[in-house]
Amino acid sequence: MVIIRSLSDFIDCNAISNSSPSYYYEGRCLQSGDRLKLPRTSMAEAIAHGLMQQLANNDCYSREGKMYGILLVELPNGEQRVLKAFSGLLNGCSLVEDWVPPIPGRDKVALEEARTLAQLDAIKQEILTLKQLTERQQYQTLFDQFEQQLQAMSDRHRHCKHQRQEKRQQICDPLTLEQLDEESRQQGIERRQLKRQQNAVLQPLQQLIAVTDARISELKQQRKALSCQLQAQMHATYSLTNFSGRSRSLQQLMPKGFPTGTGDCCAPKLLHYAATHNLKPLAMAEFWWGASSVNQDKIQGEFYGACAERCQPLMGFLLSGLKPISILNRDVYTISPLSPTKGEIPIIYEDEWLIAVNKPAGLLSVPGRYRDRQDSVLSRLRHLLPDGITLASVHRLDQETSGILLLARDRQTHRQLSQQFQQRQVYKVYEAILSGAVTVDQGTIELPLWADPENRPNQKVDWQHGKPSLTHFQVMAREEDYTRVEFTPLTGRTHQLRVHAADVRGLGVTILGDRVYGCCAVTSRLHLHARELRFEHPQLEKSLHLQAITPF
Repeated sequence: MVIIRSLSDFIDCNAISNSSPSYYYEGRCLQSGDRLKLPRTSMAEAIAHGLMQQLANNDCYSREGKMYGILLVELPNGEQRVLKAFSGLLNGCSLVEDWVPPIPGRDKVALEEARTLAQLDAIKQEILTLKQLTERQQYQTLFDQFEQQLQAMSDRHRHCKHQRQEKRQQICDPLTLEQLDEESRQQGIERRQLKRQQNAVLQPLQQLIAVTDARISELKQQRKALSCQLQAQMHATYSLTNFSGRSRSLQQLMPKGFPTGTGDCCAPKLLHYAATHNLKPLAMAEFWWGASSVNQDKIQGEFYGACAERCQPLMGFLLSGLKPISILNRDVYTISPLSPTKGEIPIIYEDEWLIAVNKPAGLLSVPGRYRDRQDSVLSRLRHLLPDGITLASVHRLDQETSGILLLARDRQTHRQLSQQFQQRQVYKVYEAILSGAVTVDQGTIELPLWADPENRPNQKVDWQHGKPSLTHFQVMAREEDYTRVEFTPLTGRTHQLRVHAADVRGLGVTILGDRVYGCCAVTSRLHLHARELRFEHPQLEKSLHLQAITPF
């Protein structure tokens, strides 16, 4: 089976000109903390376009949409070759001639996989049958008929009631008044009889539908349990190897759990194959081919980076053994490319509903109370944008903190985004350099924070009055007397990360440049940057994942 292909199978090598990489696959070495990266170059993209042409000439590749990838590698003799891979299964097959094979381990559970897939298919068919229950339509038809009868009766009774009220005001004869009261009682009896008839007809159907829905819910739980069980069995056997020669199972690499399909994506398959066959990776490119994805966020022929849930957490391990990149001179790819600046504020993302900017350190997010504190991101954009008057900041960053700031262009979008922040549905990542050594590699900080009444807006730990605050942290690298740390705050308290870093009950090391909380080092800025923001776009109904290059 030919796996390693010649460049000439995809491109005219003489026609390719080199340019700066458009994206980096990157991660941290688990042992050293070094930042490792593999570029997507113009040559890798040209090879991928050559593969797209081959896919376009074969109908079997258009039956389903999926990610495909190529890896440009160097043989021990210095010759460059190409590997290609697809994510998951290709037309139901995991092993296809001419393509990189799946991660080792799937074959060990092949029998169990086939049995479980058959069970899942049977469950699917039963659910479809139950959803098509004829009594559902029958119930809806009868319900609508009774509702129409009740409405017509209510209109007639309302008219009669109005007539009786007029007669009572004009007639004083007791016998006539008693007749009017009797008419009212009879209409009440008529309505109750129709309601009883409705219940007698609809209740048996309703009970049958309820039993059916309960069965559907039970089947869905069975399906979920079977899927999770199969994935756990498969991932326990999946074994990845990196360029240092180390092998780990997915359970070892992601002990807290992993989404369905982890290990089946192009990037892990390509890098594992290269590592186990003494091939040096030079560049990689992944793209979507076929019908658009279910949530319409993948388009045929477009390039995409490592998926955040399945591939990105594995990159640090997979790339281990490659030459590291210096951590204090970062060159991180920004997912949403920067558009032209507006008032020296780089725009990361912009559409008709919202705008995300890369706020510089030293600039307020919104205007302050006093005249000398009016210059801010919000005031500049309100002055520069035609619709600036309607802009509203969804959240805030400290004046000395740089990074992604999100603003809404209308009230509805502002309300919906604000709710996501309040309900902790927004994924936030900050990067910081701490002015000292942190001895632990990762963990969680949970401290109650309260505004210091004698020194506002500073915060302090207060176990009696404080509000809960929670932050996950991960040491990215250590260099001399400094520690680079990635913070993921789960709450959004004022100065949360600064206190969690500085307080002895947190990390006990201040962020470099944070004079408010005790850093005495001479530096030009606070070394805290809001690097990533992921949220659901309230109008487009898709997830946006924004990144801004860390400037230190």
